[in-house]
Amino acid sequence: MRMRFILSETWTSLKRNVPMIISVMLVTFISFVFIGASALLQVQVNKAKGDWYSKVEVVVYLCPDGSSQAATCAAGKAPTQQEIVELEDFIHQELRDNVSKITYVSRDDFYKDTFLKKYPDGKYQGRTLTAADMQDSLQLKLKDPTKYKMVSEVLSGKAGVESVVDQKQIFDPVFAVLNRATVVTVTLAAVMVVVAILLTGTTIRMSAASRKNETEIMRLVGASNWTIQLPFILEGLFASLIGSLLACGTLAAIVQVFITDGIAQSVSWIPFVTQATVWIVSPALVAGALLLSIIASVISLHRYLKA
Repeated sequence: MRMRFILSETWTSLKRNVPMIISVMLVTFISFVFIGASALLQVQVNKAKGDWYSKVEVVVYLCPDGSSQAATCAAGKAPTQQEIVELEDFIHQELRDNVSKITYVSRDDFYKDTFLKKYPDGKYQGRTLTAADMQDSLQLKLKDPTKYKMVSEVLSGKAGVESVVDQKQIFDPVFAVLNRATVVTVTLAAVMVVVAILLTGTTIRMSAASRKNETEIMRLVGASNWTIQLPFILEGLFASLIGSLLACGTLAAIVQVFITDGIAQSVSWIPFVTQATVWIVSPALVAGALLLSIIASVISLHRYLKA
C-alpha cells in the first residue's frame, strides 16, 4: 500500500513538473556526453599507445662516408662490417635486458625498401640521391619502449654511431595533444556535473515546495522523512536515467558515424574505440548519473525538511 502511494505521488509530481524534469534530463544528458567523451578519448589514447608503442623501434644510424657533425664520426668513414658486428655484440652484452631484437639495414636496402617508396624519383630537397648517400643502421626492438633513454645513453657516444632515434618521439606530441583534449573534456564535464547537481537539487526542492501542504499533512499523520522524500528522489532518478541513456545513445551514434563508418574506413593502422567500448562505459555513466541524482536530492530534501 505504501509503495503504491509513493509511486502515485511520484507520477503526480512528474506530470506537474514536466518543464523542470526536461531541464534536468537535458543537463544530465549534456554532462554525461562530455564525461563519456572524455572516457572514450582516454581509452582511444591508451589503445593507440599500446599498439604503437609495441611496434616502434630505436634506430641507430651509423656514421656515413664523408663529413658528419657527430664527434663519433670524426674519422669520416662508415663502420666496416667487422665493426658493425662488434657493435651488435656490444648491444647484446650491455643491453640484453632492454633489447629483444637487432636488425641490420644496409644503405642499399634502406634506399630500395624505404627511400624509393617515399620518393620514387629519388629526389629529396632538390637533389637526386643514390644508395651511396644513405647510411647503414641498426633497428632495435625494445622489450619496454619506455626504456628508450637508457638505450640512447649507452649508444649515443659509441664510436661509429652518428645518432640514435626513437620512433616513440614521433608519437609523443600526438599523445600530448590528445591528453590535453581529454583534460579539457574532463574539465567541461566536471563543470556540467556541478550544474546538474545544482539544477537537480533546485528542481526537487521546488517540487517539494509546490506540494508543501501535502507534505505537512503527511508529517501530521506520522509519515517518516524517508516516505516523504522518496517520491521526489524517484522523480530526480527518472529524469537522470533518461538523460544518461540519451547520452549513451549519443556516444554510440558518434562512434558509429564518425569512427566506425568514418575515419576507421580510411585509416587502418590505428586501433579505434568501438561500440563494445561504449557498452563497457555506458553502465558506469548511468550509475554515475543515478548516484549524483540521489546525492543532490537527499541533500536538498534534507535541508528542506529540516527547515
